[in-house]
Amino acid sequence: SLSSWLEELSREREREMAEGDEIKQRRNLIFTYGTLKRGFFNHSLMEDLIQSDDAVYLGAYRTVHELPLVCGPHGVPFLLNLPGSGGNRVHGELYAVSDPGLARLDELEGTSIGRYERLPIQVLRDGGGGGDVVEVEAEAYYAHRSFAEDMWRRKGRVGFSVYMEKEAKEYVKRDARPKDRTFLEEIRLFVSSSSSSSS
Repeated sequence: SLSSWLEELSREREREMAEGDEIKQRRNLIFTYGTLKRGFFNHSLMEDLIQSDDAVYLGAYRTVHELPLVCGPHGVPFLLNLPGSGGNRVHGELYAVSDPGLARLDELEGTSIGRYERLPIQVLRDGGGGGDVVEVEAEAYYAHRSFAEDMWRRKGRVGFSVYMEKEAKEYVKRDARPKDRTFLEEIRLFVSSSSSSSS
């Protein structure tokens, strides 16, 4: 009958929607430490992802290990995957992100063209106080390995632990950067120039 056919159709639609939700809910934990944090320039992307239910803010976290965090050309922050080289425990924010959301973050961070690479990172809730301290395995966007070591040397092996207003003041938006060079070319020029903070 028509009514049982309609019931079957509505059940099928519910199943499809549940399946779609499940796919969307497949969360990836992403630790942000720079311009994607709340109050900084690229956070508008995180806000878009939160609006579309493709990201959820999970709180303030810090890295378990000491890692160098520096600013490169145009004040762009880079976390360097160089544990044990004299960095700091880096403070940032943890987000749960869907697969479509992750694709948008990868695009922003230029993972396919060698600007950043998304790799595992161990983080802890920041200033939780009391209770068990739970280590969380997430991922972060590190400076690409092809220039990380040179970037650390160029910065005189001096980093910082929190990206704040002072660092953000140096940030140059993409549309205000030189048009005649790619960002990777800018990085190569930056790391090969002499550092003002070291001889």
